[in-house]
Amino acid sequence: MALGFATSFPLPESYSRVMIAALTGIGLSAAAGLNAYVPFLIVALIARFTDVLTLPSSFSWMESWWAIGIGSLLLLTEVAVDKIPAVDTINDAVQSFIRPSVGGLVFAATSAAETIDKSQWMQDNQWVGIVLGIIVSGLVHSGKMVARPAINAGTLGAGAPVVSTMEDGASIGLSLIAIFIPILVILALLLLFGMMFWVWRKVRKWRQRRRQDLDDAGVSYA
Repeated sequence: MALGFATSFPLPESYSRVMIAALTGIGLSAAAGLNAYVPFLIVALIARFTDVLTLPSSFSWMESWWAIGIGSLLLLTEVAVDKIPAVDTINDAVQSFIRPSVGGLVFAATSAAETIDKSQWMQDNQWVGIVLGIIVSGLVHSGKMVARPAINAGTLGAGAPVVSTMEDGASIGLSLIAIFIPILVILALLLLFGMMFWVWRKVRKWRQRRRQDLDDAGVSYA
């Protein structure tokens, strides 16, 4: 077996395949940071019912009926609890391990898949996908976890179901883009972070106006 620099790093002609595989993994792991079960189920269903995605044998369990069934039940639970003020904060704490873990899983599974511009280097170094997926998903999850309590406080809880629904939609859209149009993942992520920043600014301005109104009324603001 040949050893050396070339076996540890992708050769120049394989850069495009590695890049596409990485973009797919990044998009899916970012989606997992918003909702762990959306990208998991999308990957599982596409792999099971289409030829678009053929998972490596080590990840083939993801498309089994039992995995799809459990994932569906967990998704329904997540969708419900994430829209209830205060409960969503507890759920985010619980998901602090789950979302990054699923992010690493879907990154490694799809970046080493037999389709979507298969990258042999990613197949041979699946640990890279796992680590990158955990990092990307963890960053998105951390942003969500920090922002949600502020949104709940700033909107008296009314913003929780609205923002949660937007996050679910973003997770679905980002997952589909990552699989079918991975070249647009960077643009989709920029739009996602732009939307999160816009929501944060809206909530911040709303809280400032509310504080000013309470100050004018002589009421202390907590």
